[in-house]
Amino acid sequence: MKKFFFLFVVISYIGSANAQNVGIGTTTPDTTAVLDLSSTGKGFLPPRMTLLQRNEIEAPAQGLMVYDIDRVPGGEPEFFNGTMWKNMAGEDVSFYPIGHDYLGGKIGYILQPGDPGYIAGQYHGLISAVSDQSTGAAWGCYGTNITGAEGIVLGTGNQNTIDIVTECSTGGIAARICDDLELEGYSDWYLPSKDELNMLYLNKVAIGGFENSYYWSSSEIDSYGAWRQLFTNGGQANFLKNYPYYVRAVRAF
Repeated sequence: MKKFFFLFVVISYIGSANAQNVGIGTTTPDTTAVLDLSSTGKGFLPPRMTLLQRNEIEAPAQGLMVYDIDRVPGGEPEFFNGTMWKNMAGEDVSFYPIGHDYLGGKIGYILQPGDPGYIAGQYHGLISAVSDQSTGAAWGCYGTNITGAEGIVLGTGNQNTIDIVTECSTGGIAARICDDLELEGYSDWYLPSKDELNMLYLNKVAIGGFENSYYWSSSEIDSYGAWRQLFTNGGQANFLKNYPYYVRAVRAF
């Protein structure tokens, strides 16, 4: 209480020369500034808070600034532009960042304009399981074409998975492992499509836990092959469905 009173007195004294300008560390605050902070050894420290705490601010004023400690890596300064929260690069940061714990896993991708399923003003995308579901599972049903499992774009992995487990009764295959998964109270996990798997690769550092190896997608190419992806350089290629590769499940939000 004494420190607060002392600071109040100092600010009042320094700003007393001009009631419209207050200076801290200077007796000559800039005439264009309401508050002028001057120091050669200290900086301005805005309130530091989690994204959830920031979003709980009711009716934030336009221009309000905070430091969001949830942003990866290490946090970032953000401001409210009157409509949404943005960072200093002008990017929309109203929603949780990729890699944030959310709905049973970590956010792996957030749909962008032009993506299948994108809805302006809403946030949808992929949740990645926090770890691999298998270190070596076959795609399954080598030599058999799975009708309907050829989807490659965002939003097709779930239907691919349904089609695979419906038409391929083999146990322990990649799609079935994901379809049978119950994790953090959720049971709607699936094997990602080719493009969905690529989003996990692009965000693998933020999501975490991936190996420098091949991962199966749910996208079939023909009776003998399906799309796999190498998580060292991102290369995607057709390969034989009876080979064992890593499996990482996803769910949509």
